[in-house]
Amino acid sequence: MAQPVAERMGLVLWDVLFVKEGPSWFLRLIIDKDGGVDIEDCERFSREIDPMIDELDPTELEYYLEVSSPGLGRPLKTDAHLEAYLGKPVAVRLYKPDAQGVKEACGLLVSYDAQNLTIDTQEGTMKFERAAVGSLKADDDKDLFGGKGQK
Repeated sequence: MAQPVAERMGLVLWDVLFVKEGPSWFLRLIIDKDGGVDIEDCERFSREIDPMIDELDPTELEYYLEVSSPGLGRPLKTDAHLEAYLGKPVAVRLYKPDAQGVKEACGLLVSYDAQNLTIDTQEGTMKFERAAVGSLKADDDKDLFGGKGQK
């Protein structure tokens, strides 16, 4: 339901999360666009989607609706996310070390398919099975926080 609304508004629906934090539930709609989103984009999208969600009434649980940007270090979960990050810095964390003892790596995402993803690191090209990847995030905060990735 949110996808066509986002597209009509020139936005990308990056992710949808329904999470419990403490005693409260949150429905988080994460949006993006070229150049990034600002508070006005979030407000505009929230105003548009809120009555539609109320009408749908997707759960009996009480929850808070939040609309936000993916921010720095955004999780990369889908093929669309990977496509958007081809040639850009990413940080990979595996569930357990691979045969070479690698558990984490940072570099430029150069390719992916249904089974694998490949990044160029300072140590060379590395290929990882997607099933072995515990988390994959954009490594785009190095300028602000000294990120782990390429300089």
